[in-house]
Amino acid sequence: MEIKPGLSALVTGGASGIGKGLALALAEKGVFITIVDFSEERGRDVASFAAKINAKFHSKLEFPSAIFVKCDVTNTSNLAAAFEKHFLTYGGLDICINSAGIGSSIPFQSQKDQTDGTRTWRHVLNVNLTAIIDSTRLAIKTMEAAKRPGVIINLGSASGLYPMMYDPIYSGSKGGVVMFSRALRLYKRQGIRVNVLCPEFVGTEMGLKVDSNFIKLMGGFVPMEMVVKGAFELIMDESKAGHCLWITNRRGMEYWPTPSEEAKYLLHTSRYKRRSDFKAPSIKLPESFEKIVVHTLTHKFRNATSIVRTPLRLPIKPKHVLVKIIYAGVNASDVNFSSGRYFGGSNNDVASRLPFDAGFEAVGIIAAVGDSVTDLKIGMPCAFMTFGGYAEFIMIPSKHALPVPRPDPEVVAMLTSGLTASIALEKAGQMESGKVVLVTAAAGGTGQFAVQVAKLAGNTVVATCGGGAKAKLLKELGVDRVIDYHNEDIKTVLTKEFPNGIDIIYESVGGDMLNLCLNALAVHGRLIIIGMISQYQGEKGWTPSKYPGLCEKLLAKSQTVTGFFLVQYGHMWQEHLDKLFTLYSRGKLKVAIDPKRFIGLNSVADAVEYLHSGKSVGKVVVSVDPSFLPQVAKL
Repeated sequence: MEIKPGLSALVTGGASGIGKGLALALAEKGVFITIVDFSEERGRDVASFAAKINAKFHSKLEFPSAIFVKCDVTNTSNLAAAFEKHFLTYGGLDICINSAGIGSSIPFQSQKDQTDGTRTWRHVLNVNLTAIIDSTRLAIKTMEAAKRPGVIINLGSASGLYPMMYDPIYSGSKGGVVMFSRALRLYKRQGIRVNVLCPEFVGTEMGLKVDSNFIKLMGGFVPMEMVVKGAFELIMDESKAGHCLWITNRRGMEYWPTPSEEAKYLLHTSRYKRRSDFKAPSIKLPESFEKIVVHTLTHKFRNATSIVRTPLRLPIKPKHVLVKIIYAGVNASDVNFSSGRYFGGSNNDVASRLPFDAGFEAVGIIAAVGDSVTDLKIGMPCAFMTFGGYAEFIMIPSKHALPVPRPDPEVVAMLTSGLTASIALEKAGQMESGKVVLVTAAAGGTGQFAVQVAKLAGNTVVATCGGGAKAKLLKELGVDRVIDYHNEDIKTVLTKEFPNGIDIIYESVGGDMLNLCLNALAVHGRLIIIGMISQYQGEKGWTPSKYPGLCEKLLAKSQTVTGFFLVQYGHMWQEHLDKLFTLYSRGKLKVAIDPKRFIGLNSVADAVEYLHSGKSVGKVVVSVDPSFLPQVAKL
């Protein structure tokens, strides 16, 4: 959801602390605000201040741009009245932030508390957990009544992720908020996204009561600007539903739990969650099919490979599926694969594997399924990233099939190229918003995704390319500064226009370009190496380079150089593929396919050489089955 003037937000606990900070930050975007709080004096002051901020967006209104409602959030009728007043004033509810919360005034099991806890620990639970559940319920009801999408941000706490020993009731209540909010993920189907924000200590009235020495050990107070940034990310990123964002000075902004942890408990009855209008043609299984195999180890792909015909073995193995391949993707590292670079052991060990199937990625249609496959059906479109993509058919383990809505060339681009950009920037680059991000070879298959993902995250994006057509594409993709090295010197531009350096660099060229990038990296900068295409096609193939002084450079500016290899992030493929497809289907992500057509397996070597010529613009794709071309509509 884009935060823009005219939206409306209700903020509980909005008179002070984090609630106040978020309310005023929304007012700075022209959002109408309802402040809900028990403190009348403070609440009216914040509402008045929000209205003054809003005045620069709304000069002539017949209703107030910010209002205050006095409310005890533990009183259901009071809370319902606050939501009703907001709805009657603004005609709907776009954003709800549930920030009301208190700490325990008396330690749990303290001798000072001889009561049943009605005004102590039970009250903390009522304010911190029960009221947030009630407010979330009312927000959903109000958003449904307005019949338009909405976002709910519940304020948890880092103490809801790990135990806070000196206040177990507070920690328990916030842990409840975290799990409650995450369990509402499926409301996304109704257009309502519920997320939870978990900062460590912020310098509010509540935070200032914590022992200062303990705060120092935690890395100091988390700045309010960081909390606002996190909340805005949860509001604007439409892929975030049931997500928990943990914010600390020590680690920055990090989603919890990690995908690998989440994968330990998630159960999938069906991986095909999307409705699709795609209707698969009838597929007749042949007795044999063609595929490309590597028969000689060399970086010259044409010399390394040949097309062979192989029998189609039936029945399909249990827990496997047979895929009819429609489109296959071409990658720079095809030449590394054909030279045996991706296998361990000596040259003799690698040679003993010959011949082996070529190609990394493809999309197609499931033509047959083996026993024990229950979540994939014949006729279902799917993608995969396993060896053997340059073939008419392939049998793969069902767990490697990635369901997609359509077997289109744009989906091929989202595989190795798109997933590398999306996952590398998130995990290796730890990308936040407000940074300067440089992408090299940006008009290529993965570069086009990297620039857009970085831009969608709210960053200033710089991109290098060679040639007018590539520069034109990058400008169309929203790049802030395109450096065409045919006409400009990259080093001169970076030094003059970005004197403080680049925060995140997404690098795929290697050689001299990598050296240039290392010198352009900012203090605390992160350089992600996803490849080194300039070195793949030397006379002797891929020869490792030397970078003298690298350790000294990194040490002097606390910089990080990190490698990224997509194979090691398989647990994240489906999640990020779904995210990319959603952005594309909503028009927020463009996918450039190189216009040069390569049809049939006999064109694969030409396509690989074309990619390495530097002439390609966008993703290079081979149409494995030319008869399918007229049947596939664009997404």
